[in-house]
Amino acid sequence: MNKTASAWINGFIGVVIFAGSLPATRAAVMDFDPVFLTSARASIAALLGAAILLGFRQRRPAPADMPTLGAVTLGVVIGFPLLTALALRHVSSAHSIVFLGLLPLCTAIFGVLRGGERPKPAFWLFSLAGSAFVVGYAACNGIETSLKGDALMLAAVVVCGLGYAEGARLSRRLGGWQVISWALILVLPLTLTTALWTMPASFAFVRTSAWGGLAYVSLFSMLIGFVFWYRGLAQGGIASVSQLQLLQPFIGLGFAALLLHETVDPAMLGVTLMAVACVAGSKKFAA
Repeated sequence: MNKTASAWINGFIGVVIFAGSLPATRAAVMDFDPVFLTSARASIAALLGAAILLGFRQRRPAPADMPTLGAVTLGVVIGFPLLTALALRHVSSAHSIVFLGLLPLCTAIFGVLRGGERPKPAFWLFSLAGSAFVVGYAACNGIETSLKGDALMLAAVVVCGLGYAEGARLSRRLGGWQVISWALILVLPLTLTTALWTMPASFAFVRTSAWGGLAYVSLFSMLIGFVFWYRGLAQGGIASVSQLQLLQPFIGLGFAALLLHETVDPAMLGVTLMAVACVAGSKKFAA
């Protein structure tokens, strides 16, 4: 298999894994507190990541890498999981997946801010149009009742874009799976303490679906997905392979309908298509 094909296959596997994150989180927060879920998933993934790092005898990050690792931690270890878990107490996973159509754009914007790129004016037109579609959809569906959930999802997308961009930059030196493993370990004392502090007094009421959701987001969303995702970015280039994220909303909507039996109305699909089209246009004019 040539390098290009391997990059796209790895990237696609990563996107498929990440697309299951919101439905799995939705299932888990039905029985678990969002703070416990966030800290538990990060702790489990950190312990596994530490074992892998020790097994392969990976070198430690340099002190100069710590601020970037901190940004990765803020974005994809704490920020995105916690904000989405909180949001999914107010909105369905199908509704929240619409916002993921803006994630590639957010990643590109942080790439501009951090990488010094100069997009063409059309880039910002597509950016504003995509945001308008999302806000318009929220308004048409009663923004006053879902304002909190929508605001949390927008914040989650922003911090995740930051974490992706910073992680991609650092992965050029450390390697992709090493970056996420070190980021998880960096915050392990906090996440483990929080998980123990917020742990339910009894697990008797926890349903199998919630356990399955916790297992998925701990093993796949928090660690295994990044192994494939960052490998694909490293092999094929961040700009090209990252466009695979445009498929994530569609895959996620399918998971929500299939596993959670949530209704995916035509308007939601339409907004997702428009958001994805805007992101595709902005990516085209990003350089």
